[in-house]
Amino acid sequence: MFKLGLTIGFAIAVACSDGSQPKVEGANPDAVNGSDTLSPVETQKPNSTYKPAFKGQTRIGRVITKTPYEGVVITSDLKNPWGIAVMPDGRFLITQKGGTMRIVTTEGKAGNPITGIPEVNSRGQGGLLGITLDPSFAKNRMVYWVFSENAGNGTQTSVAKGKLANDEQKIENATVIYRATPSHNSNLHYGGRILFDKSGNLVVSTGERSDLETRPQAQWLNSGLGKIVRITTNGQPASGNPFAGKKDARPEIYSYGHRNVQGLAWNPVTGDLWENEFGPRGGDEVNRIVPGKNYGWPTITYGIEYSGEKVGEAKTQQAGLEQPVYYWDPVVSPSGMTFYTGNNMPEWKNNLFIGALSGNHIVRLVIKDNKVVGEERILDKEGQRFRDVTVGKDGALYAVTDAGRMYRIRKK
Repeated sequence: MFKLGLTIGFAIAVACSDGSQPKVEGANPDAVNGSDTLSPVETQKPNSTYKPAFKGQTRIGRVITKTPYEGVVITSDLKNPWGIAVMPDGRFLITQKGGTMRIVTTEGKAGNPITGIPEVNSRGQGGLLGITLDPSFAKNRMVYWVFSENAGNGTQTSVAKGKLANDEQKIENATVIYRATPSHNSNLHYGGRILFDKSGNLVVSTGERSDLETRPQAQWLNSGLGKIVRITTNGQPASGNPFAGKKDARPEIYSYGHRNVQGLAWNPVTGDLWENEFGPRGGDEVNRIVPGKNYGWPTITYGIEYSGEKVGEAKTQQAGLEQPVYYWDPVVSPSGMTFYTGNNMPEWKNNLFIGALSGNHIVRLVIKDNKVVGEERILDKEGQRFRDVTVGKDGALYAVTDAGRMYRIRKK
């Protein structure tokens, strides 16, 4: 049995001098897989002295994948990819931050940039962001996406839809269906993920635009900032939303008190919506979303300001405000995420995978009874900012990075 603190090499980068694609080798099959026997993956000092609200809320013990696996770069030809949608035939429709989409095959062949998309403002954290396909895409070819849109003297998070042309070269009849107002003169914190729910409505994340003057709006029910909203495919508030009919509350709001949500995923076991969001210095969060609940930002947080000062009253808990299921300090900068539902790696079944930007790895979280019981870092030797990750039709994980790479990760 391995002892606490023992360093275990679970992923070894292989240098390729012949020009072939780099690979990452998987773990030793004899490695111990147990959160009670291994130290946490995080070894750096936290930014704050805050204490977690419950055991296992941060720095849970590591787990190690026993099954040998490999990560292969299938293309390096993308330009700032941001979101991935899996097409019915197994190919991928990918957004590029600058304002175009590309189709990529499982072998890594990337098509021409797809045009016909409304103008995006790609400064800073803006651009063409999350994407999802209509559940009936095979018949209607409808695509839905999030982008940062110019508005007056500022920008805003907006949602649009359009039809992918039969020749796959353009989006036809693109229409903006929802705008998270008010607009603000900032190029930060747009949120930007989008999913369909089982009733055929859209779930969309927004950011609170980062600045001190807009930050409080994450707590306001009459603002679209710092929210998860639930809307119809025409952009109207979906039926059954928690604040429908309530005075001074926007009926599209599903949950609030968020900072900058760049990850959304449905738990395949419970059917619950899960999200991740950026903290400032420390306090990146994973949350299980309950409709109508307040997730605390900026009233409570496990992070501090970038300056090192406290956020507000430096509170981590308050009655009526939800605690994160898990948080990181220091940050990993979590972005796109998915629960693994494939059959290629049975050991990963129902685990949560999150692209980490500043962390330069893919997070694997093992979840039991809505608690994190183990954490692993995948592809952490690649030096890449992982922006989104999804499960392909073939059961492999696919991930894109800010540098333009797309990885396929599967059993060796």
